[in-house]
Amino acid sequence: MDKLLIEGGVRLAGEAAISGAKNAALPILCAALLTREPMTFTNVPQLNDIDTLLNLLGQMGVKVSRDNAMVTLDASAIDNPVAPYEMVKTMRASILVLGPLVARCGEARVSLPGGCAIGARPVDQHIKGLQAMGAQVTVEHGYVHAVVPRLAGARLFTDMVTVTGTENLMMAACLADGETVIENAAREPEIVDLANCLVAMGARISGAGTDVIRIRGVDRLNGATHRIMPDRIETGTYLCAAAATGGEIRLTRTSTAYLDAVVDKLMDAGCDVVAERDAIRLKAPARLTSVNIRTSPYPAFPTDMQAQFMAINAVASGAAMIRETIFENRFMHAVELQRLGADIRIDGNTAVVQGVERLQGATVMATDLRASASLVIAGLVAEGETVIERIYHLDRGYERLEEKLAALGAHVRRVA
Repeated sequence: MDKLLIEGGVRLAGEAAISGAKNAALPILCAALLTREPMTFTNVPQLNDIDTLLNLLGQMGVKVSRDNAMVTLDASAIDNPVAPYEMVKTMRASILVLGPLVARCGEARVSLPGGCAIGARPVDQHIKGLQAMGAQVTVEHGYVHAVVPRLAGARLFTDMVTVTGTENLMMAACLADGETVIENAAREPEIVDLANCLVAMGARISGAGTDVIRIRGVDRLNGATHRIMPDRIETGTYLCAAAATGGEIRLTRTSTAYLDAVVDKLMDAGCDVVAERDAIRLKAPARLTSVNIRTSPYPAFPTDMQAQFMAINAVASGAAMIRETIFENRFMHAVELQRLGADIRIDGNTAVVQGVERLQGATVMATDLRASASLVIAGLVAEGETVIERIYHLDRGYERLEEKLAALGAHVRRVA
């Protein structure tokens, strides 16, 4: 199993290009199930999660063609509307095939998903929404089985803000009879990107990016070409890496448009951040100032950036409080950061981080995708050698991480 070896103490400097957003690409690729015409997607990141989803679509009968960052999908003949456990057990986003399959085929059988062990992420809101639209849904032997002649528009209110739930129900509603209104909808930029793709296919959607989304169902959707938005979490991660090392970098093919909360905190920490048209510049001070964090649904501070800020607070001046309000088990990286010398105390959903002068290299283990990123950042500033084990988590969400970091001057390499 591959590991990442990092020699810390190098200041990051230079330029790196940001990849397409994994969290946008996954639902958008699933949207191809809604049409019999070919779909072409560009700026698709080359990640393990993307490979898993493309394999899943392929076994359903979708013709898959890939050329680096371009993917073409032809779902004209779906002959197996099933997502088996063995194909989806490592990726929670597999549930995103449920809505499109039910809307297009009238039936779907989807395994309850797996993914990172960061806490409960139930699919009950997906099921409740489909039932309100007329589907008969049962959960048996670890599978969600949904059947309906044709979905009917309905007024849907989610008990909690759920990104994948909003995406699933929005896709299903595109082919439903009548109007569907999703209230308490998630507002993430990735949902707007999905809506833009669906509109290009002929869907009638308004309100994406607000907490009320309206979808007027149509009889059929067309093929289209869509470019995946930049990955805002990858962008934020590289900004944090540069900030922690006192570096100066320029990230291209990205934008601050969806990073207001993250950029504000980096500036509070003492960084100079400049937005360009399709790029971001960051210059960090010699030592950062600690910043308090409280995660909340977009547009507030994203839970997917919490671990990275714990890492930079670990070496910042002063103490910081981090409150995690989204997932109940997302502080597992704290124990690994402590192995590197971080001063972190956990009390329930709150972490208190007292910055230290320096971290020291050690062998640590990645526990989930964003925890992996926090360990990389900590390893970049730690004295000596840091070895990160179980980096398959990183490969799920960061394209060519070691290559991009090496281009910025980091001493990092993959070892067996």
